[in-house]
Amino acid sequence: MTLQKILILYAGNSSFDADIIGFSIYDPTEKRRSTDVDTPMPYKSVLEAMKDGWRVIQVPTLQMKYGHETENDYLEFEFVLEKLVELENE
Repeated sequence: MTLQKILILYAGNSSFDADIIGFSIYDPTEKRRSTDVDTPMPYKSVLEAMKDGWRVIQVPTLQMKYGHETENDYLEFEFVLEKLVELENE
């Protein structure tokens, strides 16, 4: 059976080699459902994750937001990656 792992990396800017400032991982092969606060960053950059076999399926959409600099919003530079994992039949 093939399962899909999803990794969402939040970078400091839109570059693939920018430092990662946050992440979420969704792994159906693990019993844990969400990322623990104490979990260290899995990669230093999107490029590092790609070198480890993660495939980029979404890159950030860049938008200009003049006049809204003081408003709260989502983390802007979100990269979504996937990795397919083969499981042996149980």
